[in-house]
Amino acid sequence: MGRLKGKIAIVTGAGSGLGKAISETFAAEGARVVLTDIEIDAAKQVAERIGANAIALEQDVVDEARWDKIFAETAGAFGTPHILVNNAGLVLPGTIEDCSFELFRKQTSIMLDGVFLGCRSAVRAMKSNDQPSSIINLSSMAALQGYSPFVAYSAAKGGVRSMTKSVALHCKEQDYPIRCNSLHPAGIDTPMVRQESVGAGGGETPATGMIKIGELGHPNDVAALCVYLASDESRFMTAGEYPVDNGVLYKPA
Repeated sequence: MGRLKGKIAIVTGAGSGLGKAISETFAAEGARVVLTDIEIDAAKQVAERIGANAIALEQDVVDEARWDKIFAETAGAFGTPHILVNNAGLVLPGTIEDCSFELFRKQTSIMLDGVFLGCRSAVRAMKSNDQPSSIINLSSMAALQGYSPFVAYSAAKGGVRSMTKSVALHCKEQDYPIRCNSLHPAGIDTPMVRQESVGAGGGETPATGMIKIGELGHPNDVAALCVYLASDESRFMTAGEYPVDNGVLYKPA
């Protein structure tokens, strides 16, 4: 306990699923946490359960101006943040043949544009921090191998994977005290993963197979790695990509 003592974190999409687990675990490790979500009532409920070291703010991650306000409100409540977790997202099914351009743009706007805006605001705010800082981007196994029933989702998560490395290298080149890494979960038991399995429409994803055999991971499996990457324990780790998938990526053909 206390591995994040003195740290201030922003977690997007914090009202449920991975964002909820990450926020609760960060707080348990001593961080003060700002939970953002477009579904503000859900985020408020989580923040209230955490207590005095958490606040909830409403946020649409594709609203550029709102990002500046999120960082300003965080600074006003707790101080300049040291940690950003870009977690907000959604799953919209569609193969390359039946995915509309409108659906593609909606998916990539939230899951790629939103991460870009978050990373940009975080670097601008945290580059002058007097202690190590960390950006953690939630990507997916889809970024590493693709999911045919989710072409837009796979494209967005692939973009997050590459952008993470670009952000990390920029911060290193500029000698900023900021690390940036991506996580690539598969088959974690969250509402979005359950939705992904239904949306596959008979297509196979890591989640559908893992649900069939009762092998889903827990959101805390991802939250635990987030704590490590947010803490100073991982001070020598940046531009990395970390699967959290129980070996799905490397399963035999």
